[in-house]
Amino acid sequence: MSQGMFATAAVKVGEPGTGHSPPQCPAEESIVPVVAHEWVNEEYKHLVVKATPKALAAQPGQFFHLLCPSPDEGELWFRRPQSVYRIQRSSGRLEFLYKVVGRGTKGLATLKPGDELNMVGPLGVGFHLKPEWKNIVVLGRGVGLATMAPISQFAGEKGVRVTAILSARSPDLALAADLFESVGSVVKVLDTDGTSNIDNVEKILRQLIAEKRADAFFTCGSNRLMQLMKKLGREFDIPGQMAMEQIMACGLGPCYICVRTFERNGQKEMRRVCVEGPVFDLQECLGW
Repeated sequence: MSQGMFATAAVKVGEPGTGHSPPQCPAEESIVPVVAHEWVNEEYKHLVVKATPKALAAQPGQFFHLLCPSPDEGELWFRRPQSVYRIQRSSGRLEFLYKVVGRGTKGLATLKPGDELNMVGPLGVGFHLKPEWKNIVVLGRGVGLATMAPISQFAGEKGVRVTAILSARSPDLALAADLFESVGSVVKVLDTDGTSNIDNVEKILRQLIAEKRADAFFTCGSNRLMQLMKKLGREFDIPGQMAMEQIMACGLGPCYICVRTFERNGQKEMRRVCVEGPVFDLQECLGW
């Protein structure tokens, strides 16, 4: 599926009057130039694009559906969802930090500066902050750390203190530590030294609660860490939000590929991660 098939419908950066994007629609299809694209370690790449004003209006936790080039002779029939990593509105740049694992991301990894990327978004429901929250805790693991970065950036801009607990297999996979450090304090918990075990993370969270540094919880990337935050949130009446990871096909709701089960008011219900989420109330999430 070539990107050229979408050119007549997409807004193209640098070419006024292209595409079809009514003002009342918060999302759009756009063709954006790749500004930078580099490996940050053996598994993850950092992609920077020049984005449209609508794309730059993305909220923390929202995602874009990317049309990835094929890494081989076969076709890629579906876009790949990628959460926003960083929004640089002053320079008009949007950033993604992603793990290269399947054919889609392997194809995405072939893009070079100067190439064009077709994307749709911003999509989904993002994170939110309440005015009374002065201290928040973000807890992520692996690629979930990239999803936690924008809410930390947003909180820092609002004067909210952030404590980021970064869980990873090794120090080089504790992603985005510099971004988190710019807006708050960072605690790295690693498999290599055993600090990532659930008992130690619980000890850290309980200490933050005791110090009144946990007005709200935010998490992504690990079922066991989500369950821990959910338990402590229920115990201490601390609100929380979870960014759910899920396979998607359309990213717009009709296909129902991304449905997961949630619990609300004691009742189980099915929700589409792409449109009802990907951010949900932590206490309503059942995990996977």
